[in-house]
Amino acid sequence: MDITPGSESLAQKHIRIHFPTFKHDHPPVVNVNEIAERRLTTGQKVADTVAAVMGSWPFIITQSIILVAWILANVLFIDFGWDKYPFILLNLALSFQAAYAAPFILISQNRQSQKDRITAQNDYLMDTKGEEEIRHIMQHLDHQDELILQLLKQLEDQHLTMMGHLTRLDPELAQKVESEMGQMSTENL
Repeated sequence: MDITPGSESLAQKHIRIHFPTFKHDHPPVVNVNEIAERRLTTGQKVADTVAAVMGSWPFIITQSIILVAWILANVLFIDFGWDKYPFILLNLALSFQAAYAAPFILISQNRQSQKDRITAQNDYLMDTKGEEEIRHIMQHLDHQDELILQLLKQLEDQHLTMMGHLTRLDPELAQKVESEMGQMSTENL
């Protein structure tokens, strides 16, 4: 601290503290699944249900059992078989099932691609938000570095001022303090 009468202190001379401000006004985080569920029409819900059922193991196992039973019943009971080899009725039923199921599956896939677009847009917004947050954190850290350097400069100035006064008052004590501080600084490295 400067002890000359009428002079302002070093704190008043050197340090101008101004902390950066940042308002977090970015859009809130959204759950894409909730948005997609709210936008579903009845037809899309039906398509999703049909696609989920037809794409499941229980459906495949049940259909396989029915096909094997159909074929066995028509081969083993040749006299009572309703669909003899080459199983034209079975082929017709499977073709009908495939033709009827395909649009449901396509509707469900189209809806999934729309959901993927919403997810991609949301990911972009979150990435942008994260980048903005990181930029502001880095600015804040840079500002803190500047403040620390200002404080260090002020401490050095105060040290030099005090050592100047001490040297005028007691040169031997000033030399002793300088040597002790030199030792402390080399020990801390």
